[in-house]
Amino acid sequence: MSAVIASPQAASGRGYFKSHLRDYGMLLSLVVIMVLFQVLTDGVLLQPLNLTNLLLQNSYIVVMALGMLLVIVAGFIDLSVGSVCGFTGALAAVLMVQHEWHWVPAIAASLVVGALIGAVQGWFVAYARIPSFIVTLAGMLVFKGLSLALLAGQSVGPFPVQFQKISSGFLPDPLGGESLRLLSLALGVAAAAVLVLTEVLARRKALAHQMEAEPPLFFGVRIAAFAGAMVYLSWLLSTYKGLPNVLVLMSVLIVIYQFVTGRTVIGRRIYALGGNEKAARLSGVNTPRLAFLTFVNMGVLSAVAGLVFAARLNTATPKAGMGFELDVIAACFIGGASAQGGVGKVLGAVIGAFIMGVMNNGMSILGVGIDYQQVIKGSVLLAAVFVDVYNRNRV
Repeated sequence: MSAVIASPQAASGRGYFKSHLRDYGMLLSLVVIMVLFQVLTDGVLLQPLNLTNLLLQNSYIVVMALGMLLVIVAGFIDLSVGSVCGFTGALAAVLMVQHEWHWVPAIAASLVVGALIGAVQGWFVAYARIPSFIVTLAGMLVFKGLSLALLAGQSVGPFPVQFQKISSGFLPDPLGGESLRLLSLALGVAAAAVLVLTEVLARRKALAHQMEAEPPLFFGVRIAAFAGAMVYLSWLLSTYKGLPNVLVLMSVLIVIYQFVTGRTVIGRRIYALGGNEKAARLSGVNTPRLAFLTFVNMGVLSAVAGLVFAARLNTATPKAGMGFELDVIAACFIGGASAQGGVGKVLGAVIGAFIMGVMNNGMSILGVGIDYQQVIKGSVLLAAVFVDVYNRNRV
């Protein structure tokens, strides 16, 4: 994304904004949508209880969106993630409830199965050269049927308390806060401080190497807004039960994938694969293996999401995961990923997931029917892809 220019100051504020309209547009869209529903719901949206529910409801979508982003950036698609999510959750339920496995080996087995599913599908895509749409469409049907067979058409639960805490638990507060969870607030403030520090250091490095840098005003406003939002949301959550365990899990995964996509060789190669597979292959990139690994990664994250979803419901159902693939793919496209591959950011996918989540939550609070919710979500997705195609055609 960064490009060498004659001077760090060469990019004017207006020019920089135009060239990064996609990134700023996503942030502004999320802010506008949150403010809109905060007003329409008379302040219910950002109440601590509802905010906690919003995070729990979208945790598994965010987790899968991280993997789906890499798949889309590499130039593929995965329609099976919802079914794999439901199947791995069902497997964990059968192992823990019916076969009385301890929850730790049950989780490990589910993650291994998720990786194997991703490996099988990845082999067909990468080495058998079957289009990913066809392979994962078949996978969606296969694992939906296997979930039904594994559960014998019935719900299985409840789970051990320790397993439930993956999704429904909160960070303990050894500092003794009652009306205010002090540890959760301190972690939120610390995370905001780390964000500011890393962004400042990254900008200094870019300036030192004569790379394109964000104008000072834009940089200051963006960082202040991010850090302020993190502290404010941490304070809101701290007045209820503190930071949910699943938020910690999400945050760790986001940091890992942000690092992988932005700072590692394999991350750059994934973008090269989606941008131009032939050029990447001629440059020495083992493109089949890279494509294979993106699907293995997707399988593992689908399994993680399946465990989180099952823990939240405290039961595994044959219909678990139904329709999740649509929300996950929509989150990536709304977050700026290109349908043609080679373009997309981790934070964009996360923002896209929360745009969908806030819309779902806000419309539910307002009593909007599921029929109109689907119409609105579909329209937003189409508009996001249209903007991407329009911008590409202008270049």
